[in-house]
Amino acid sequence: MVLIVDSGSTKSDWIAVDNNGNKLLEKIRTEGLNPAILSESKLTKRIEKSDVLIKHKNEVTHLYFYGAGCGTENAKHSLTNVLNKMFPSAHVEVNEDTLAAVYSTINNPKEAAVVCILGTGSNCSYYDGENLHQRVISLGYTLMDDASGNYYGKQLIRDYYYNKMPENIKIAFGSKFNMDADFIKNNLYKKPSPNAYLANFAEFMFLHKDSDYTINLIKKGIQLFAETMIMQYKEELKTVPVHFAGSIGYFAQDEIKAVADEMGFTAGNFVRRPIEGLIPFHTKNL
Repeated sequence: MVLIVDSGSTKSDWIAVDNNGNKLLEKIRTEGLNPAILSESKLTKRIEKSDVLIKHKNEVTHLYFYGAGCGTENAKHSLTNVLNKMFPSAHVEVNEDTLAAVYSTINNPKEAAVVCILGTGSNCSYYDGENLHQRVISLGYTLMDDASGNYYGKQLIRDYYYNKMPENIKIAFGSKFNMDADFIKNNLYKKPSPNAYLANFAEFMFLHKDSDYTINLIKKGIQLFAETMIMQYKEELKTVPVHFAGSIGYFAQDEIKAVADEMGFTAGNFVRRPIEGLIPFHTKNL
């Protein structure tokens, strides 16, 4: 059994296939497994909550994990250690989520492209057809992650409290979420995964795209992301497209294409969930 995992900070999708890529189990979902913000014990507990994974753990021969927070050696080592203990018979490989985004968005294995992740967090890299190049190392949701789910959640909460939302939007936002200050601060400063908590607010924008306020908010975030991340690859952008993976990128296609026209880059493919594209890539390379 081959397990392929695509993990963000909010959730992790697991697919079990045989050596020919045939699905063996229904898709499994666990909480996000970000080793940059979760200890080994918390990572283990999140995996153990899945009865299906526990039941089949000794059948796994290969495990390919792509996740947020796996871009540094310490974080990668931490998660690899957890997975090796959990799946004792498996060959385990842990890579940053950027590679999953690359393999699921490019049109062929040798295609060069700038590939962006816009999900709970955000990132941007250049794939030259063989190797991945990253000019900015992400420092996470506190300092970076422009145009990500947690970025937009932060902006929405700020606009609500600073009275910058149109009244009808503010009423709708306050009705959908618990906006009590103590509740918000408890989630941000005392509970785990504050980035995932913030990202939960982002869906609101796409449910209210009939408002100039939300359209402008989305576009402003995309412009900021393009300036800080995409434009790191000015020379490459002259000849390659920019692909996007993740739910924010998928639902913000109109705004991304508008910014691409303004800033002179070519918007390419949009993939909401990268995991499906990883199955043929790995099974043909076993």
